[in-house]
Amino acid sequence: MTAANELTRMQRALLYLSLLWMSLLGLAPAQAGTESWVMIDTASRTLAVMQGDQVKHIFHNISVGRNGYAFDHHEGDGKTPLGIFHIAWINPNSRFHLFFGLDYPNQEYAEAAYRQNLIDVDTYSAIRKALYRGDLPPQDTPLGGNIGIHGIGRGSRLIHESTNWTQGCIALTNEQIDQLAQWINLGTKVVIQ
Repeated sequence: MTAANELTRMQRALLYLSLLWMSLLGLAPAQAGTESWVMIDTASRTLAVMQGDQVKHIFHNISVGRNGYAFDHHEGDGKTPLGIFHIAWINPNSRFHLFFGLDYPNQEYAEAAYRQNLIDVDTYSAIRKALYRGDLPPQDTPLGGNIGIHGIGRGSRLIHESTNWTQGCIALTNEQIDQLAQWINLGTKVVIQ
């Protein structure tokens, strides 16, 4: 067995352990689900398209925030926020080739930021109201915004393959993001761990 095959086997094992952990916490969709959803494993740099608990496709060598990932993302920190989000908007004319925007900040981030006095009551209320209505939450708060899954556009494939380079988004190659598009719709669940 080659090292490349072994890595794929190890990544699949991590993916399945993650699914087990998520199901124990009640975060994973039921196996009978028919809608596709996305699971991003920041540690293994993979993006898996899921249907229920079945893996439909795995994209390898994705990039995340240049400063890693965290549950306490805020504007300008270069970290990818962890949690459960949904596709809230799609920009087919992005400078990053294709951009699937997330409904970040979500309820959990807004509550934590409000408790820590990072946002005021008006900002907290605006985020909650937007999420309740199914609208995109404000993108110009101290929590940051414009977080999503995108291609590299005219960026360097060499840099993409060698390092995490985004300002908090998840990046795939242009070819990968085009392939991913067949499974993505407004409302698609995205789990980032």
